[in-house]
Amino acid sequence: MSHDPPPTSSLFTQVDIGAGPHLNRPRETYPSDEHLAVLRNILAAQDRQNELLEELSSQLSAQQRQRTTELGQWKQANPALARNCRQAAEALSRVQLQFLNAMTEEINENAEVLMDGEFMLSEFIDRFGPRMAHLNGMLQVLAQLSSTPNPANG
Repeated sequence: MSHDPPPTSSLFTQVDIGAGPHLNRPRETYPSDEHLAVLRNILAAQDRQNELLEELSSQLSAQQRQRTTELGQWKQANPALARNCRQAAEALSRVQLQFLNAMTEEINENAEVLMDGEFMLSEFIDRFGPRMAHLNGMLQVLAQLSSTPNPANG
């Protein structure tokens, strides 16, 4: 009985290390002219989009600078009114805090009812929503017109 070793060809393979794989690739694996054209079009579109975003950004910043300048001129022309707006904003801010406190107490006391009942939630929103929206709007206007400069813009 002779013991011939089993064939081992499945365990080992030959590797060609002469030329790099990119040099031996067939023509079909290179990007086609059509693919290159699509990629160039995508790149051109991205370049155009970047240009438009830069233009939009400069327009918005120019408008913001103009608005800030006009607001500063208004404050200089109406210093007493600007001070009154500041005082009113501070007073209204205290009112807003009391309003928020009452609203949160209402929510905490009636959380189950608000979650379960569509009618009660609707009533709650009707009762507090418009007041909150108007109060926030008034505070924004008063704060913008106040004599204290905004640190973010200054």
